[in-house]
Amino acid sequence: MGADLRYDDMESGAWRFSDATAFRMVEHVLQSVRMDPNLVDPNDKAQYDILVGIVDKNTRRKSSDDVALLVTTLKALSEAVSKIDIMYHHSLLNNIFSICIWHLQRDTMDAFLDLITRLAAVADQYLRECLQMLVNNFIPPGPLTVQNKLHPWIFSRKKDIHFRLCESLKTISDTVPLAPMMLRDIIDRSMPKLFENEDKMVCFVECMLGLDTDRMGDLIGAILLAKVVELLTELDVHITWEDILQEEHNIGIFDMELEDLDGDGDEDGLGQAGTKVLFGGNGCADKLDGLMVVVCEHLMSCAERGHLPKEFEILKTIFRASILRVHRSKFAQFIMFYACSLDPDFCGLQFAVFLTDIVTNKEEDPISRMSAVSYVGSYLSRARFISVDNVVTILQRLVDWCVEYCDFQNSRGTAANPNHQIFYATCQAVMYILCFRLRSIMDYPKLKLDLFHMPFGFILTHPLEPLKVCLPSIVNEFLRQAKDAGLFTTLMYSTLDDAIESDLSRTFGGIGRLDMFFPFDPYLLKKSDRYIRPNFEFWSMVKTTYSDDNEDDEDDELEDLDAPGMNVGSLDDHVEIDMNSDDDGLEYSMNKMSITPYRSFLHTMVTDSDGGPSMPARIRPSVSPPV
Repeated sequence: MGADLRYDDMESGAWRFSDATAFRMVEHVLQSVRMDPNLVDPNDKAQYDILVGIVDKNTRRKSSDDVALLVTTLKALSEAVSKIDIMYHHSLLNNIFSICIWHLQRDTMDAFLDLITRLAAVADQYLRECLQMLVNNFIPPGPLTVQNKLHPWIFSRKKDIHFRLCESLKTISDTVPLAPMMLRDIIDRSMPKLFENEDKMVCFVECMLGLDTDRMGDLIGAILLAKVVELLTELDVHITWEDILQEEHNIGIFDMELEDLDGDGDEDGLGQAGTKVLFGGNGCADKLDGLMVVVCEHLMSCAERGHLPKEFEILKTIFRASILRVHRSKFAQFIMFYACSLDPDFCGLQFAVFLTDIVTNKEEDPISRMSAVSYVGSYLSRARFISVDNVVTILQRLVDWCVEYCDFQNSRGTAANPNHQIFYATCQAVMYILCFRLRSIMDYPKLKLDLFHMPFGFILTHPLEPLKVCLPSIVNEFLRQAKDAGLFTTLMYSTLDDAIESDLSRTFGGIGRLDMFFPFDPYLLKKSDRYIRPNFEFWSMVKTTYSDDNEDDEDDELEDLDAPGMNVGSLDDHVEIDMNSDDDGLEYSMNKMSITPYRSFLHTMVTDSDGGPSMPARIRPSVSPPV
């Protein structure tokens, strides 16, 4: 080689060498500087500098000749990776690892990614740098944005670039056993932060979830999904009800049915009958909305490939660890709702069983049990895809647990421990489910018979007096429908009416002020709403047992069920609430347990309205001995 074949000939364009000749030239240049810099021949140093200049991290605005030269050089470097040494070729490696593939044309990108995958396979040298460079390219660079928004042409290339990045990472993981573990750590440290703009955040998560397939998914899929859910939850808890601006403040809580996105030509609203829901300047809502779209698309892809059951098992574990006990979560939990809707027979039922197992397991901590009973009540009420027979099966388990609890309390005396919140919450969940489902159950004779055999009267008239503790609007609606359906005898109704005749109960939500977290209340995020809405049961859709009797009854308390203010603190200003008391460390204030904060603007809205108070201010997980 030597003086006859010089790399500057290639750079000047005065060359027509074959690829094999070019490869030999690159190999010679690399080898010629692998020594003490003071001993390198000046001509060889000049050739190396030219090589470094060709592999320039600023790859934009190159001529067609420059691009052809870069492609040839990248291919040559791929063949000569064994000659590359971090000690002697630092400047070359720095340029390689600084290249942004979003600027590269397709042929150049292919040659460059081939070089990266080969460099990563060099034993114990460049693996971390190669993986970090690929992860850095999950999102486009800053110069590709205008006013914090991506250039339109980026969206046309995004899918192709993400596919190539994922394929390169999978190739490296197949070649280097340590790669998945290292990649997991790199992605963890590179996750978008809350202040990142929506487009970049969505780009990163889209590419990240693209790795959750096949063998790569088996290795790190659970970790990737967990990181995404963690990001969703973090965004979610940064959205407060103070950020959700609502018009028509004087509409009754149950009258506010948030289901008509397109109603009355109001394309920007999220509400019916003039109820408009906006997120007042909180960018977290838009980011969460965009990410929910990405996750739902990922789950849909899993379902299409037959991988949903496996993904769902991972999701259940993540839900248990990251969402179940987060009572300020308003939207992130809907990934479970959507996953269940994609496979109602398996995922849909399994989620209900999973929640019920937590509720009835005395080994579980009280907070998890309280959360689980809130979830199962809200889920079975709102999930249109859950069959009626499955609803009855879960109801039977909840009722059986309540009966066991009552029997246990009879054996020890109900006054032994005044805190029975898990029991009360379960009673409320059962009644809440039946408010939505009783009419449909009545249409099936066998299920109707099963329901009529459940000992509701024994539970509801027990000395624990659940009807005086549960939310009056739910109690009254349940009794109204149960009476119309003939669920109880006439004598039993008299007893039940006596059990709820309490001014304190009617005004303040029960003597124990039982609050409930309704995790599957109507969904308020606009872009991702299309994944939830088709399978969501709004109260206006429900056929009650009395619906043929008086469709326009203005006294129907449960018309408030779909309001975002359902969980609002409901006491007037003269009622003092001890928000600092601590019953064995398990008492939760409104801002932790409810999706609506105590003393928020919604509090003022409700207490100033004619509709009266609606929801107590606090919930206490039970500290009574579980059974």
